[in-house]
Amino acid sequence: MVARSMPQARPYDVAVVGAGIVGLSTAYALTRAAPALRVAVVEKEAGPGRHQTGRNSGVIHSGIYYRPGSLKALYALTGCAETPEFCAAHGIPYEVTGKLIVATEQAELPRLHGLVQRGREHGIAVRELGPAQIAEYEPEVAGLAAIHVGSTGICDFRAVAAALAGLAADAGCTVRYGLRVAGIGRTADGAVTVTVKDGGAEETIRAKVLVNCAGLYSDRVARLAGDDPGMRIVPFRGEFYELAPARRGLVRGLVYPVPDPDFPFLGVHLTRDVHGGVHLGPNAVPALAREGYGRWTVRPRDLAGTAAYPGTWRIARRHWRQEAGEVLRSLSKRAFTANARRLLPALRSADLRPAPAGVRAQAVLPDGTLVDDFRFAGSPPFVHVLNAPSPAATAALPIGREVARRALAAL
Repeated sequence: MVARSMPQARPYDVAVVGAGIVGLSTAYALTRAAPALRVAVVEKEAGPGRHQTGRNSGVIHSGIYYRPGSLKALYALTGCAETPEFCAAHGIPYEVTGKLIVATEQAELPRLHGLVQRGREHGIAVRELGPAQIAEYEPEVAGLAAIHVGSTGICDFRAVAAALAGLAADAGCTVRYGLRVAGIGRTADGAVTVTVKDGGAEETIRAKVLVNCAGLYSDRVARLAGDDPGMRIVPFRGEFYELAPARRGLVRGLVYPVPDPDFPFLGVHLTRDVHGGVHLGPNAVPALAREGYGRWTVRPRDLAGTAAYPGTWRIARRHWRQEAGEVLRSLSKRAFTANARRLLPALRSADLRPAPAGVRAQAVLPDGTLVDDFRFAGSPPFVHVLNAPSPAATAALPIGREVARRALAAL
């Protein structure tokens, strides 16, 4: 969308690697906090938001799931309020739909009640529902009990990213696409040098501070900068189906199961998007490449790195039961349908159409711990965003301000 030359008479103040929604929000926040700052964003893809930003369910999360005091809770609560305002101001499709979290088994009722208590701790409006009240919101959904979270919504996050890119560029930020980071170094005067490649062509960008918002490649960019991230990105593919157009009336809004507290994925849920489609999913299965959007997409370097990492096998030992279920639903449409029918009994396998998958950049510690919160690292002149899981899209505006604050401090 934006392509400008990068004159190097003097270095940029801040260079941002990655034009996902977090990188672009950071650039936007920098231009607002310090309008005279020279800021550049470099992105290897041909446009903004091509990976996690543009391949998610489009849900504006309320923050109800997240532990009080966590960065997830802080940023989601703020972002849930700000994102609709931003969309309205910039003509981006959005809707505050509310959502149901539905218990379908007795064993889930205590966890559902725990979410009610957590929502109240966060100051979120939560309404408890019985079966008859569930039907008022979603006539085709079955459950023993549910809660309605009114602040949840939907939007087009790729459009949000494009708007942030445009606003940053209008404020003087240089945004360039098609540039892959090949090396990072330091000059004698302390500046950062970033070697980027566009096909066979190569150039060097100089900056006083480098911000790493590389998402699926955040750990690799940190290592290129000479920092040990202390974690590795292990990619998980999120696989979705969508309802056939004639069956979209089965779902009015957003319907989620009660999540497993020991597994950092929310389970198969039903989500209507701003363009009228209804998605079911995702399955969360190990991907064979960091951009492994297809089941059989394999990149040997990515696969070898994941397989050689001790944390990968410790995840497998710790979560093998849950992951076995995810893999079964990935391989068997019948098994996926059976799981989704717990919420939507009228669903048939014939109602489902394959939909584009996403890949989650999951940070994993060497002991197999799945990093569950946002993680920032680095000392001047580097700022690394090493883990930006869901609800990163919802929380992009406050996260961008936080990363911008760190970049300004590094200057």
